[in-house]
Amino acid sequence: MRCEAAASALTFDGIAPKSPLMSEIVAPWVVFEGLAGLRAQALGLAEAAGLSPESRELKPAAPWRWITAKFWPNPLAAVADAVKAPLPNLAIGCGGMAGAVLAALRQPSTGVVQVQNPRMDIRRFDLIIANEHDELTGPNVYVIRTALHRVTPVRLASEADAWRDRFAPYKRPLVAVLLGGSNGRYRLDRDVGVKLAGDLLAMAQRDNVGIVVTPSRRTDPAVTALIREALAPVGGWVWDFDGENPYFGMLALADMIVVTQESVSMISEAAATNAPVMFAPLPGSSRRQGIFLRTMMSEDRIRPFEGRFSTWKVSPLNDTPAAAAEMRHRLGL
Repeated sequence: MRCEAAASALTFDGIAPKSPLMSEIVAPWVVFEGLAGLRAQALGLAEAAGLSPESRELKPAAPWRWITAKFWPNPLAAVADAVKAPLPNLAIGCGGMAGAVLAALRQPSTGVVQVQNPRMDIRRFDLIIANEHDELTGPNVYVIRTALHRVTPVRLASEADAWRDRFAPYKRPLVAVLLGGSNGRYRLDRDVGVKLAGDLLAMAQRDNVGIVVTPSRRTDPAVTALIREALAPVGGWVWDFDGENPYFGMLALADMIVVTQESVSMISEAAATNAPVMFAPLPGSSRRQGIFLRTMMSEDRIRPFEGRFSTWKVSPLNDTPAAAAEMRHRLGL
């Protein structure tokens, strides 16, 4: 089911929603393996539903840490420290490892909601929140366009107040650049960094804009250094991981946002703002990423970055609230 539909009109296609006892949730869990992006998606869903969850990081013991979670004979034993009783009424997880644990946790008194394709029998979950590029359908699957996240109007307003004075010295319009890194499908190495640095410098010079950049933990330090060196003469700023993280402040105050194309999460977070979003193309290919980018371009929410500042009429695109409303509706929260 597409996220555009009104939550109140959606049904479980004949599958009864969870018992009303779900409305008495005490400390629901967010379960995730040790990746910040996975935690952010599950936590964003919980927060958007008005829940205050307890985070449970999954740290499998040997030998299970070297074996794909869907093949674990006893998932709860593999991550015993993270799933100690008492069990919650609701557990939300994101990613493959979380999916295996949620399926094992599920029982009449514990509902489970999986974010992303669990790559196992979908009947083992009360609800699955999947992206269009997951190409997953089913009576308990709710399909969204953007990744789930924690960007909200309230958070953006707060971060704008916190960072406005610190970003005041930089030229306006202000361009925020969000750097990801190489993965199994796309490449952001030194050679690619040279071109991106050149495009950003050219934009600063031709369009007279200010530029602030945040690398991620995945960004090759050589790429970060190249961009810092290229932008120094035009007054650009690159975060060095020292002090407060400027990420949400950049999203809140940018007049345009450039994101490297490999990151569904960062593009989705940028699209939840009022700023036009451009994705910086990278060498490589991915069917799933291609579906996501085409969906976002069809909404005219993102466009490819070609080394120029550009604006067009946009509004925030954020499917997290709709997914949270659907979860509450289907599980009787």
